[in-house]
Amino acid sequence: MQPLRYSAAACQIDLPNPMRRDEIGKRVTKMVGMTRMAVEGYSPFLPVKLIVFPEFAHAAPVYPTAQELQKHLTVPIPNEHTERYIEIARELDVYIQTGTFLEEDPAWPSHVFNTTCLIGPEGILTKYRKVNPWIPWEVHASPHDLEGYEEDPFPVAQTPIGNLGCAICYDWLFPEVLRQLSANGAEVLIRVSAYMDPWGATQPMDWWTVVNRCRALENTAFVVASNQAASLSHYPPFSWPGGSMIVDYDGRILAQADPGPGEKIVVAPVDITAVRHEREVRRGHHMLSHLRTEAYPVYRQSFYPPHQWTREKNLTTEHNDRAIAESKARLNEGEDAQ
Repeated sequence: MQPLRYSAAACQIDLPNPMRRDEIGKRVTKMVGMTRMAVEGYSPFLPVKLIVFPEFAHAAPVYPTAQELQKHLTVPIPNEHTERYIEIARELDVYIQTGTFLEEDPAWPSHVFNTTCLIGPEGILTKYRKVNPWIPWEVHASPHDLEGYEEDPFPVAQTPIGNLGCAICYDWLFPEVLRQLSANGAEVLIRVSAYMDPWGATQPMDWWTVVNRCRALENTAFVVASNQAASLSHYPPFSWPGGSMIVDYDGRILAQADPGPGEKIVVAPVDITAVRHEREVRRGHHMLSHLRTEAYPVYRQSFYPPHQWTREKNLTTEHNDRAIAESKARLNEGEDAQ
């Protein structure tokens, strides 16, 4: 077997948050330029084949209702911006995990999705819609919340650089998301994130590093994680610590940007041959094959019910707050019954 080894680049940005969709194009120009920098700058070394950008790279949900987001910031996918990513991916023969778009879809006319695309020379390979929006503040729809949603919420692309699966920011606080991507065949778990202080890449919490390393080792997968690095002045009311990183299948940090705001590119090797070998030969610490799914009654219950926003015409933070309160009540009822 020909060894499959290349470099991945986790890119972080520090740009003002757009308030209108006509501002998105300038940000795409910046990220296309960073893609070229990463590939050409590191060309004397192990070739860069995977480039990852952070959540909210194109737009953040700065309005408190879905209707306002649709008025000012949402875009369909594909769009003029994804076409530009396809063009540079073909030119450089690379794969790009885009930063997120606020996506509109005529199939779901009242809803907004927080969406990232995996783009390669072939075009758009997968479209991942955030399954766990950061509620109550995010008023995106989750595929889980829509009755009749038939697309696979956890797509994995089989590519010449390995099997690639992505999840967005808060999704990574739910081990089930990355477990499902791994069960679907993902060898590289890509994190597109906007993890703010104090939970980001800074002590004393540093949830960012802890979670990235844990998801890598518990799924025997590489993690390529790009975090938002905008200063408070660019993305209020939060500041964003960056710390973009690449982790191997045993949880070893291969490269990480120093914590703190600022535009940065970090590069490290991804060895698909090695991760395939480990998955094949391991008997110990092969957690996916050791998974005793029937042992966990919690998964036979529903706390945050599916399909509850299917007919909602304008999701708001108040809707999210009510749903969270109802879910907590169900959780408390379950604890009282034990």
